[in-house]
Amino acid sequence: MKNKKQLLIPVFLFSCYLLQAQVITSEKSFLRLNNAKEETVEITDKTPPEIKIISPAVREGVKYKSDVPEINLIGKAIDESGINSVIVNSDEKIVSKEGVFTTKISLVPGDNEISIISIDNKDNYQENKFIVEYSPPVLTFADKVTKDSKYYGLIIGVNNYDDPAITNLDNPIRDAQKIYDVLTLSYTFEKENILFIKDAKRKDIIESLDVLAKKLTTDDNLLIFYAGHGWWDQEANNGYWLPSDARRDNKTEWFRNSTLVDYLKEIKSKHTLLITDACFGGAIFKTRTAFADAPKAIEKLYEMPSRKAMTSGTLTEVPDRSTFMNFLVERLENNKEKYLSSEQLFSSFRIAVINNSDVVPQYGEIRNVGDQGGDFIFIKK
Repeated sequence: MKNKKQLLIPVFLFSCYLLQAQVITSEKSFLRLNNAKEETVEITDKTPPEIKIISPAVREGVKYKSDVPEINLIGKAIDESGINSVIVNSDEKIVSKEGVFTTKISLVPGDNEISIISIDNKDNYQENKFIVEYSPPVLTFADKVTKDSKYYGLIIGVNNYDDPAITNLDNPIRDAQKIYDVLTLSYTFEKENILFIKDAKRKDIIESLDVLAKKLTTDDNLLIFYAGHGWWDQEANNGYWLPSDARRDNKTEWFRNSTLVDYLKEIKSKHTLLITDACFGGAIFKTRTAFADAPKAIEKLYEMPSRKAMTSGTLTEVPDRSTFMNFLVERLENNKEKYLSSEQLFSSFRIAVINNSDVVPQYGEIRNVGDQGGDFIFIKK
C-alpha cells in the first residue's frame, strides 16, 4: 500500500499542475480577447469628407471672376462612410448617390464668399470657402442700341432693263454689293436683316417695303440704298426710280418718289437713311441745300427720330461710273470711329466728290415723314 500511495502523490500533483496551467492559459486568452475588444472600440472614423469643385474652375487662394450675376456651382463630396448632407451658404442641397450636388448662386457686385460644408455619416465635416468677384459689364452706347434695336437694310441695284429703249448700266449692282459687304462686315447689320435685290422689278420693291413696314419697330433702324436709272418729271414735280421692268414711254412700272415717301411714313423705324445713286435723286429733300457741321452728341442724336437722305446729285444726271459711290464706300471702309452719324459720313466725302466729278451730292431731311432732328448712327462691330 505504501508504495501505491507514494506513486499516487506525484500523479495527483501533476494533475493539479496541468489544471493550473489550463486556468492560467484561459485567463490569458480572456485578457487578450478583452484587450482586443477594447482596441476595436477605440478605433473610430475621424477623417472628414473631401469636397471637389467641378465647376466653376476655382483655384485655391485665387479669386474666381465673373461678369454674369449668377454662377452654376457643381461639386462632389466624397467619404468612405457616405455623405450625410451638403450645405452651401447655409442652404442644404440634394446630393446624389455619387456625392454630386448642384446649385445656382446669385451674385452681388464685388466679392462674394461661397461656403460649402459637407458632413459624412460619422458626423465628420469639411468646409471649403472661395471668393467670386462679380464685375457687371460696363454697358456702352453700342450695347444699349444693339440690345434694344436692330439694323435693317434694303439694297437695290439695277443694271439691266427689259426695254431696249432704256440703256443698260454696268455698275449699280457692283456698287450695291460693295454697300452690302461693308455694312455686314464692318457695321452692326446682320445678313438676315438685309434685303438685297438685283435688277429689281417694281413689284419687288413694293413687296420689300411691305415686309419692312410690318417688321420694323420704333426701336429699329433702316437703311435704303438704290443705284440705277432715275428720272425727274418737271411738270409733275416728282422724281422716279426706274426698276428693271420700266418702259420708257409708260410710267406704270416706274417707282415714284411720292410712293417711297408714303412708305417712309408707314415704316415706323427710329431712324431711316436713304442713299441714292441715281439721276434726279435730290428731288426728295425738304431743302436741297441742307447741310450743317457734323454733330458731336451721338447719343442725343440717336434719341430723336430721323428721316435723312443723301444722293449723288440734284436735278442733273449722274454718270454710270459713280465718284459718289467710290468715296462713300471708301469712307465707310476706312472709318476708325466706333460711332459715325450719317451727316459726319457725308461731310467726310462731299468736297472730294465735288472736286473729282461734275455733280454736287446732297444731304438733308426727307420732307413730311417725321424727322425730329435726330440722325442715323453707323456703329462699328
